[in-house]
Amino acid sequence: MIKAPLLVILGPTAVGKTELSLTLAEQFDGEIISADSRLFYRGMDIGTAKPSAAEQARVPHHMIDLCEVDETLTLGEYQDRVKAIVADCHQRQKLPMLVGGTGQYIKAVVEGWGIPRVGPHPELRVVLGRYPVAELARWLEHLDPVASERVDKQNPRRVIRALEVILVSGQLMSDLQAKTPPSWAIFKLGLFRDREQLYQRIDDRVDLMLEAGLEQEVLDLHEAGYGWNLPAMSGLGYRQFAPYFAGESTLEEAVERIKFETHRFVRHQNNWFQPDDETINWTNAAADDLLTTATDMVHNWLYPSDSKTE
Repeated sequence: MIKAPLLVILGPTAVGKTELSLTLAEQFDGEIISADSRLFYRGMDIGTAKPSAAEQARVPHHMIDLCEVDETLTLGEYQDRVKAIVADCHQRQKLPMLVGGTGQYIKAVVEGWGIPRVGPHPELRVVLGRYPVAELARWLEHLDPVASERVDKQNPRRVIRALEVILVSGQLMSDLQAKTPPSWAIFKLGLFRDREQLYQRIDDRVDLMLEAGLEQEVLDLHEAGYGWNLPAMSGLGYRQFAPYFAGESTLEEAVERIKFETHRFVRHQNNWFQPDDETINWTNAAADDLLTTATDMVHNWLYPSDSKTE
């Protein structure tokens, strides 16, 4: 290829990205770069479905176990690190593979988002946090209508962050977010499944997490002093245990809440990657010939001259 390649494997939680990416990485001498924001944190292994030690030993992995639970990796820092990893892979003639389901992180990399380099201001966040998110969203729409269209206005952290950038920098967030697409050749392979089948896979995986010790993992983190208000602890598989540990619900109710909220999260993930997005090569993860199809697609992308002579 004339341009340096980047393979992106994306799709919702539990669709089957991990095994496919491992196999493709072995076949095409690739290295996996996680695009799952929950994998950044050390000590959060079971609830995040973090690749096991055996899986990580099969091929090199990046962007895993970077932070303590009470630390934060900003989107800008993530983007910078991934760019450096991709460049290093290219220098060593390895295929960089961006794999995950966090749409914001994938798009930030492949679309070259301009990320405002405005650090956190805790005191300002406390003040803004006193207002209802609907009121903050109206304020954001007044100050920066373009940014308002891009921000998830149901997510208080996102709305507060957008206001923080505007108030601290004195510039519109939308102006700071101008995109500069990277020069790489990018191939996006998207995995999907029937919704009911995906929900069942989610439920089965949550049950396996419980068997693997999820309850104890969450309890250990909580007893170590990590509060439920931390972004890491507010995620799926963790925050839902808070009522249980407080004696306000049963374990069964906590587990059902994890399953229900993961189903809802999958629907939210689909908002980032629409089925009619022509830049994504969608493939049914339940198909018997998934591996063959995916292998052929990647091979024909990497070696187009081979496909022309066949």
